[in-house]
Amino acid sequence: MPLEIERKFLLAGEGWRELAEGIAYRQGYLCTDRKRTVRVRTAGQKGYLTVKGATVGLTRSEYEYEIPLGDALAMLDTLCPQPQIEKKRYTITFQGCIWEVDEFFGLNEGLVVAEIELQREDQVFERPDWIGKEVTGDPRYYNAALCAAPYSTWKKGQK
Repeated sequence: MPLEIERKFLLAGEGWRELAEGIAYRQGYLCTDRKRTVRVRTAGQKGYLTVKGATVGLTRSEYEYEIPLGDALAMLDTLCPQPQIEKKRYTITFQGCIWEVDEFFGLNEGLVVAEIELQREDQVFERPDWIGKEVTGDPRYYNAALCAAPYSTWKKGQK
């Protein structure tokens, strides 16, 4: 079973911007309940369908399949509710680990988070100086949650 072990962080600076070029993403959700999510995504000129299980600790099952771009766009336009996620993803290698920095747009404008996928939950890794507060356990930062409660609707004290 494919597993995803991921930690998520806010950013502490702009030093990451010069390290990679971003790719435009658009994503919506066909299902968002506590035990599973089904996501449709475009990343550049590719389409994907992803099914994720419930998170236990830092780990959850993840099945991702490339689908025709036209199918992904049609599902986003006709099946996935609004609002959807609009972001640019930057992939940065640091000390042998891959960091994905997501800069959000639309109703989530102003939010920038970084994720690192790990091989095991107790894996030790070095944080770049542009990594800030960890938000791994905060469900508000899940992409599916950002569709239901966009960053722009959060009160000042919640950000």
